[in-house]
Formats: sequence, structure tokens, C-alpha cells
Amino acid sequence: MKIWIDFINTPQVSFFEPLINELGGNGHEFILTCRDSSNTVQLLNQKKWRYHIIGNSVKKSTTSKILAFPKRVRNLVHYIKGKKVDIAIGQSSFYLPIASKIMGIPSIYTNDNEHAMGNIPSFFFATKILLPESMSIKKALRQGASKTKIIQYPGIKEGVYLWSKGYEIQKRRDLHKSTRIYIRPEPQTAQYYNGKLNFLDNLLLDIKDQYDITILARDKNQVEHYGQPKFLNIKVPSRTMEFSEVASDCILFIGAGGSMTREMAIIGVPTISVYQGDLLDVDRYLIDQNLMKHEPNLTKEFIETFFGGIRKKTYNDSLISKGKSAYHLIQTTLLELSEKVNNRSLH
Repeated sequence: MKIWIDFINTPQVSFFEPLINELGGNGHEFILTCRDSSNTVQLLNQKKWRYHIIGNSVKKSTTSKILAFPKRVRNLVHYIKGKKVDIAIGQSSFYLPIASKIMGIPSIYTNDNEHAMGNIPSFFFATKILLPESMSIKKALRQGASKTKIIQYPGIKEGVYLWSKGYEIQKRRDLHKSTRIYIRPEPQTAQYYNGKLNFLDNLLLDIKDQYDITILARDKNQVEHYGQPKFLNIKVPSRTMEFSEVASDCILFIGAGGSMTREMAIIGVPTISVYQGDLLDVDRYLIDQNLMKHEPNLTKEFIETFFGGIRKKTYNDSLISKGKSAYHLIQTTLLELSEKVNNRSLH
């Protein structure tokens, strides 16, 4: 079976890693395309996968988005056409379901962001839709999803790939007593992000002489910004750090985005979300489970109080177990849909 995956942002590399490793090891072939945005290409290089870059990060203006969308769909069709792809699957790639429909390729679309406007065309053109159980079906239906297409998987997206490495990370955390705070700034170029830019600057200046801090920059612009002399003593790695490396060395994670913040929360790392927009259903779920805090106007005083109340967190077996079940559900859906389509073509 030949499977096409389109990556448009960093978290999707981790999301599909177990699937690529397992199915690739069983003789299935993958065709990978990506948009050169955030740390996506760096991570793909670390995995040593073969991929093809089609497009880069889109400017946030409405005009740029309107012009860039059909152009990338067209370019994807041009690249994939003739490669005899059996099935396509994408996490948050709004382009993939449309390009797949044009070429007559069955597609699976999955997303955990109910606010994403790209869900509307994706829900319409996708063959199957996979959503986390904590995401409101009513919201998906309002965006045009069909009940007959929707399959809900247990837990949250991050559990789909963390189940295979979670216990190992937890052991490393138990052995390594860190004092380092890791901070992931806002996704400045993301189409869904409408919050302030560099809003963490004042907080960083307040705490940089009190704590060991590492900034996990998303791109060269953020590396340069946090490399300014005023942020002296703050570490800003130029390379993309692996999740397990960060999780094993983190006493507190502060995240202005989504995926990495949720990753840290379900693995047992004390986590504060400073996300500036409307929270997703999956984020509210983690907050309700007391796995993370949400404090969009984070202060030095809040961090000090938070540290004072931290108790040793345990590995969340429930969410990780659900993640394993979700992974197998996604794999089964992929294989069954491909087999169903192939059987139809034979008759």
C-alpha cells in the first residue's frame, strides 16, 4: 500500500511517527510532503525520512491566505499525480482532503482544533474524519462534517504517539532532577493565532535571573529575538530539541501554543498554558483533569506560588492507555478504508 501524508506543522511529525515506523516496517510505502514552516523540516531531517517540500509558512493577511491556499493544492496535485497513491491521511492539513478528492484518492482527515476554519472544506472533501473524544461533535457538524464520516478516538491527539515512549521518559524524569524551566513561545505565523506577539518578554525579564530558562523557539525570528542582550542568561537552542530530551529535563513547562503544552501535561510535567486565544475542548479537558493550569497573564508571583504547590506528579496511565487504543484505531481505519476502496476497484 502506498500512503501519502502531508505535514504542515511541527506536531504532525511526532503524530505520524509510530504509524510510519510500523507500517513502513511491514512493507508499506510512504510519500511525504511538507510545508516549510516552524521546525517541521528540521524534525523531518532528524527522522531521516525522505520528503518533498511544497510551500512555506503563509503570511497572516487574509489576501495572502486566499492566494496561497489554491496554489499549494495545485502544487500538491501536480506532485502526487501519477504516483499511484492508495490512500492519504493528514493531521490538520486542510490541503490534503481537497487535493485527494481532485485525484480520486480516499483520504482521512483528523484535527483537534474546533476553531480552525480549514475544517470546513476538509470535512466536506475527506472520506473519513477522525476526532478526539473530548472534541464536540456538535461543533464539527456545524462546520459541515457528516455523522457518517466521523470516528471518535479515545483520549487526545498527543496520546496517539506518546504511549510508545511515555514510560521511558518518566523513568528518565525520576532519575534526572532538573531545575530548568522550558518555555515555548506563541505560534506567530500560525493561521489560527490572533494573540499578541512577544507577550512573554516582560515575564522573562522578571524571572531570568532567578530560574534556569530555555526558550524553545519556533523559527529563526524567535531565535534572533530571544538572543538579544536583554535576555542574557536565557538559553535559546538553535537546533530543534527532541520532546523526550525536553520532558526529561523540565521542572516546569510554560507553553503559548497547543500541542507541546498538552504533550508535557499528559506525561506528568508541571505545565502552565499561557495560550492567548479561545481554549480548545481538548485543553479544557486537561484543565478539568488537573493536568495543567491556564494563566494567559502569567506573572512571576504566580510561578512562585505554583512552584510552592507542586507535588510529585505521576505518569497518567489513563490517557496513555487511551492513546495506544487511539493509535490502533487510526491504523485500523487506514488499512480498512484502503482495502475497501481496492476491493471496489477490482469489481
